[in-house]
Amino acid sequence: VQLQASGGGLVQSGGSLRLSCAASGGTFRTYTMAWFRQTPGKEREFVASISWGGATTKYADSVKGRFTISRDNAKNTVYLQMNSLIPEDTADYYCAGVQSGSSRYAETHLYDYWGQGTLVTVSS
Repeated sequence: VQLQASGGGLVQSGGSLRLSCAASGGTFRTYTMAWFRQTPGKEREFVASISWGGATTKYADSVKGRFTISRDNAKNTVYLQMNSLIPEDTADYYCAGVQSGSSRYAETHLYDYWGQGTLVTVSS
């Protein structure tokens, strides 16, 4: 499956952005999907994941209550709604997928497919 992330940009602290990740070439509805983020010199870190049916989600503590992951299997797309953004959220954001899998998956090595990064910059 191919993943295409979009929606990044520059936003002021306290603002909102919605990232999208469109999938093609696979049976999207069978994939657990996730978002990770990475800043220069640091390892890629887990942000959020969602089960293939959308019933269960998992969030990093740093984004819990501010970010929401969702998916539309009819559109083969997963979203990340980011509210109350802070400068520490500045990073390249990557979507990832694994067939079947589990929304408990929070490690990069558990995901087989990756989109390109979309840059989110939060100014103070």
